[in-house]
Amino acid sequence: MAQNATIHKVELSVSDMDRNYYQTHKLTVAKHPSETDERLMVRIVAFALNAHESLEVTRGLSTDDEPDIWQKSLSGRLDVWVALGLPSEKVIRQSCSKAERVVVYPYGGRTAKIWWDKMKGSAARFGNLEVISFSEKDTGELAQLTNRTMKFQINIQDAEVMVSVSDRIVYLKPLKWKSAA
Repeated sequence: MAQNATIHKVELSVSDMDRNYYQTHKLTVAKHPSETDERLMVRIVAFALNAHESLEVTRGLSTDDEPDIWQKSLSGRLDVWVALGLPSEKVIRQSCSKAERVVVYPYGGRTAKIWWDKMKGSAARFGNLEVISFSEKDTGELAQLTNRTMKFQINIQDAEVMVSVSDRIVYLKPLKWKSAA
């Protein structure tokens, strides 16, 4: 019998001084049985880094043709496609052809670096692609904050991220491996 997804209720207060965006989002995030706590938390931080009133968490791992997070215009056009992990060159190419802006958040330390060393040559041709990495130490600390009901305060300033959950704080320094043209 297949396992069901675990539902996480998230109240996410985003204060993004870099983009002048201040909003609270109430999210219901389904954690796929094969998804780790680390990946779940990276997904929530990625949401905060791209926060917008139209941004949505998708079905993620349970579907191949959707990103982890997306933002659609009122006409249904894909404005933002956010993917986590280490997508193939084919997936990146398809994503870049479907959306105005594509952001990939690789994580996993040395594995992510090896993936990027292999991908950066072919990724250079995609002007709408950004690749932003997190250190293994940072994502490991994030994973320890996981709970079924979470109330986050995420502050973003000068490209640095402070994640506060209850009485615990994790500081993240995202590394921009590729900027959009």
